[in-house]
Amino acid sequence: MVGIGPGNRLDRTRRAEQVIADSQVVAGYHLYLEHIADLTAGKELIASGMMQETERCRAALQRATRGAVVALVSSGDPGVYGMAGLALEMAAAEGFDVPIEIVPGISAANSAAARLGAPLMLDYACISLSDLLVPWESIRTRLVALAGADLVVALYNPRSKKRVRQLEEAVAIMLTHRNESTPVGIVTAIGEADERIELTTLGNLLTAEVGMRSTVIIGNSTSLHLGERMITPRGYQL
Repeated sequence: MVGIGPGNRLDRTRRAEQVIADSQVVAGYHLYLEHIADLTAGKELIASGMMQETERCRAALQRATRGAVVALVSSGDPGVYGMAGLALEMAAAEGFDVPIEIVPGISAANSAAARLGAPLMLDYACISLSDLLVPWESIRTRLVALAGADLVVALYNPRSKKRVRQLEEAVAIMLTHRNESTPVGIVTAIGEADERIELTTLGNLLTAEVGMRSTVIIGNSTSLHLGERMITPRGYQL
């Protein structure tokens, strides 16, 4: 399991690059394989599309049981909305007796925070608004708790063309505990050529351009926009 970061070559770790270089087979979502094409020349590739994670993971484990060194790649960190959990569960459930190494990567929340400034300087939480694998009621319960706890919140999978209600409800929940002026930062296509950064407020979030490639960071009661940066002060005395 290898985390390749947000997609930019400069944000890959040396360990991730070395593990991929040492592998014979590289498996991943086809877009992620495009991001690491400079590392995969001459290697067997197992590529598949969105929503085919189970099949991709099983194929990687099957190749590993036949003696191949396999790198199953995830964007960001494989243990943060990635493939690490699925690989470990599947190996145990289906009897794949192979050693599994998990190589961390830079997650979307951390990558987005760095592009925005320093919005994660205090306690924060990450939550995905995708209800494909988790019931929306469970996600909603967590959003209510996070809003009331005054935590900075990083939203993954915030909105798609077919799925808009979830972000609308998330904003409504946040507004029950936070001012409309609460700072918000949006980073779309992190590390890619078409990367886009936008600073806005909680009250204006729904009018901003947000999609599946976006990571949204909603500040807490102390967060602020400082020029073109978003910051959550840690409390140092200046």
